[in-house]
Amino acid sequence: MATIVMERIGRVFISLQQIREVPRMLTESLESPSMPGTVRDTEVPYYFRERYVCTGYRPLNQNWRYYFLSLFQRHNETINIWTHLLAFLVFPVKLCQLAETVDFVSDPHSWPLLVLILSSLTYSAFSVAAHLLGGKSELCHYIFFFLDYVGVAQYQYGSAIVHFYYAVDESMHKHVHGIFMPAATVLSCLSCLGCCYGKYCNHTLPTWVRKVCQVVPSALAYAWDSSPVAKRLMSWSSASNDPAIIYHFGQVAFFLSCAFFFTYPLLERCFPGRCDFLGQSHQMFHVFLSCCTLCQIHASHLDYVGRRKLYSRLHRSGEAARFVGLYVVTLVACALIVAFMLRKVKQLLDFKTKSK
Repeated sequence: MATIVMERIGRVFISLQQIREVPRMLTESLESPSMPGTVRDTEVPYYFRERYVCTGYRPLNQNWRYYFLSLFQRHNETINIWTHLLAFLVFPVKLCQLAETVDFVSDPHSWPLLVLILSSLTYSAFSVAAHLLGGKSELCHYIFFFLDYVGVAQYQYGSAIVHFYYAVDESMHKHVHGIFMPAATVLSCLSCLGCCYGKYCNHTLPTWVRKVCQVVPSALAYAWDSSPVAKRLMSWSSASNDPAIIYHFGQVAFFLSCAFFFTYPLLERCFPGRCDFLGQSHQMFHVFLSCCTLCQIHASHLDYVGRRKLYSRLHRSGEAARFVGLYVVTLVACALIVAFMLRKVKQLLDFKTKSK
């Protein structure tokens, strides 16, 4: 008996020793020759550079292990990766919390809320992949950031569906009920196309033109998708009795903040070279977008609970399923846009290779 006990204690001790070795093994892997250090902006191609970010770029054409392990390395994409990775980990927790009181399987009225959470998971996951793996090569850069734009487009649709289904009032619903969600699908696809085209034209267009290609379609989509919320926020008389109104205010404020930081690199421009690791405007964009999404999910859940009598009357039987179907259509259309743009990218890269 004593021998058996000692053997088990020995196994536990060995396991603890192995666990204690994990940090050292991880550190060694990060410092090994297969994990080269970062480089300056002059050492990477032009289309990989961010304005006013001078150092912290990862070298191109390393093995996949290097880019995956760079999750734990200090470089100018580290914070961009972790801000949306943490959001990606929070969203399933929020889904599990809601699933305790919301029947996402049997209640069709809950499906718009489920689409919003799934689209939030998708955009955050695609964003992590883009910032983590998009630096491997020029082709990978296009592939992963095009996926990122698919995530943005389907999140825009997810926002539209909860706003139209839960937040719309009766007077607005009467005028737009037949066109709101189809228009949201078209605008999401245009947003995906504009972002992909802006990225594709990295070589030929000035930065401000690329930003216009990316910002204008997304701004139109946001204005349309959020119009039910905007109309509701202007109804000050009912705001005091509406528990969701403060979260709708929050999501609008956070979105306008992240739109500003996405469009204008304020911090890098004021402190060039000092925001290479921490303080980039795109990092602020990620943080505000995650906060916007959390406010949006909470507001939509409160609307789902508190406005059930209204939206049950406004939306006919089967309408929720039809909107979910449009979500699938949006994903397929965006995938086709990405396939088309990747074909153009490959033609461009082949031409560059032949011209060398």
